[in-house]
Amino acid sequence: MDGNFVYGEGENRQVLQPGFRSFVGLDNITRVITDRNVRDPFVRVFLWSVMFAGGSVALTLGLGLLLAVVLNSRDVVLRTLFRSILIIPYALPGWLMVTTWRGLLNPVYGPVNAAIESLIGVSPQWFADPTLAKAGVLFVNMYLGFPYMMLISLGVLQSIPPDMMEAATIDGANAWQRFRKITFPLLLVALAPLLVVAFAFNFNNFTVIELFNTGGPPISVATVAGHTDILLSYTYRLAFAGASGTDYGFAAAVSIFIFIIVGSLTIFNFRLTRRFEEIGASS
Repeated sequence: MDGNFVYGEGENRQVLQPGFRSFVGLDNITRVITDRNVRDPFVRVFLWSVMFAGGSVALTLGLGLLLAVVLNSRDVVLRTLFRSILIIPYALPGWLMVTTWRGLLNPVYGPVNAAIESLIGVSPQWFADPTLAKAGVLFVNMYLGFPYMMLISLGVLQSIPPDMMEAATIDGANAWQRFRKITFPLLLVALAPLLVVAFAFNFNNFTVIELFNTGGPPISVATVAGHTDILLSYTYRLAFAGASGTDYGFAAAVSIFIFIIVGSLTIFNFRLTRRFEEIGASS
């Protein structure tokens, strides 16, 4: 009966309406601007979300491209074996790899931390120090994402006509000049739409944030947000994170901001893809 409860029988039957209703309009959206206790954590989380997405794209592209250039060389011995090994992080489930790295980087019993401590005498606090927590999240996300960038880059590198490189070599171009003037521009044409999609994906990459350190360490006791929370994990904590996180209305308002940002990136990606298709058709 529309969420109501019926109590009693016969003439004594009553309809109970638990809770109450209140129309708040745009109050939850304006809180982001007017309420300092909401605005400050929101701005910090938003800025970190952009940094996390941009940093993840830059790191995965950099490492993936570097490995692709190396493995594309015919002088490398056992190229097929190395490619098979490097694809493992992408082939295995992401949640499994994140959980594994959480154990490897554990400050008490993690083997990676034990090795670092034996070298420098200090065990990095990946889950307690805000800066190290952000570095750890970026590192784990780079580990998960570089194989895909490597595969795409390898495909593009192998599609570049060899006679272009031969002509550049005859003209006196060295290896760096050939990469900067020929290889990288051709890579950018193929990878630009993918990079925009990767940015949008990492902007909402809830899995890595939640499984690695649950968005921690906390910013303060006044907010549910943590130093490594992105907007999506922040929204989750507002709506579902125990007794302190039951602000469903504000969580819904934050999700509107996420929709606007991701929608804008999608439109930009469509236009960018169309532009590169025109460039490819005219060339």
